[in-house]
Amino acid sequence: MDFRFDIILDYAPLLLKGTLLTVGLSLAAIVIGSILGLIVGLGKLSKHWLLRWPAQSYINFFRGTPLLVQILIVHFGLIYAILGHTNAIVSAIVALSLNSAAYSAEIYRAGIQSIDKGQVEAAYSLGMTHYQTMRHIVLPQAIKRMIPAFCNEFIVLIKDSSLISIIAVKEIMYWGNAMRGQYLRVWEPYLAAAFIYFILTYCMSKLLIYLEGRMGKI
Repeated sequence: MDFRFDIILDYAPLLLKGTLLTVGLSLAAIVIGSILGLIVGLGKLSKHWLLRWPAQSYINFFRGTPLLVQILIVHFGLIYAILGHTNAIVSAIVALSLNSAAYSAEIYRAGIQSIDKGQVEAAYSLGMTHYQTMRHIVLPQAIKRMIPAFCNEFIVLIKDSSLISIIAVKEIMYWGNAMRGQYLRVWEPYLAAAFIYFILTYCMSKLLIYLEGRMGKI
């Protein structure tokens, strides 16, 4: 099998742009998803069913349906209904963020529930409100335990972002498919894309190991 590196070199600038866009979209999604996930996670932990039921339904829907389907619904349905036209970048950020929020909510839930209930009861006995207890006692400790899980979520988002090429977002897989279409070859474009994803996720995995080590010393 002849492997043409010249094809990859020809598309290298475009693959680089696609890589930067992939990282940027994944970062935006993990930030927005983390904020929305905190709201959903706290809703799921609420004792009031009016807050708990919508939060649980949100998590069940986005964790129980394929991300590809969610991307198409957001792009051709939600974004079109709001803007009156489709926008691939906005759709990608919204779809990835909504999906990430469902998983982030579970990370928050697990992190919050891992804190000793005795600390919460002690805070209440000192006259602190539920909000003050969450802000000053529970969340600061829980977030330290959640950092590795959020790093894992970021790794998943980077890989899942390959699906947004279906709505013509010019990320890594978009240019991989363009390369395949132009040269009618398979190995070079897809192995190049796989290598880029591997490098991104490998670096994040190393960062995760480092953070876990740092967290263990705190």
